[in-house]
Amino acid sequence: MKNIGLFFGSFNPIHLGHLAVADFFAQNGNLAEVWLVISPQSPFKEKSLLMENHQRLTMVQLAIEGNPKLKACPEEFDLPTPNFTVDTLQYLKKKY
Repeated sequence: MKNIGLFFGSFNPIHLGHLAVADFFAQNGNLAEVWLVISPQSPFKEKSLLMENHQRLTMVQLAIEGNPKLKACPEEFDLPTPNFTVDTLQYLKKKY
């Protein structure tokens, strides 16, 4: 089993700070991969202020292109919104 780090965010939009944090943990955290989990609806943000899910997913994919230790993770798109991290963790544990 490989160690995977999870970095949750709306990534609206993804920026250099997000990438620096993800890359730091990928390189220094004894992790095989860091998954950037794109949250469709944070319980603490207005949905109307967020870009569409597919747009944010595409931006994350483009931003991490060429870094094999980073992966875009749209798993929360299939969960009810707003979503809480504990629900996603339970879902990911069952799935993987």
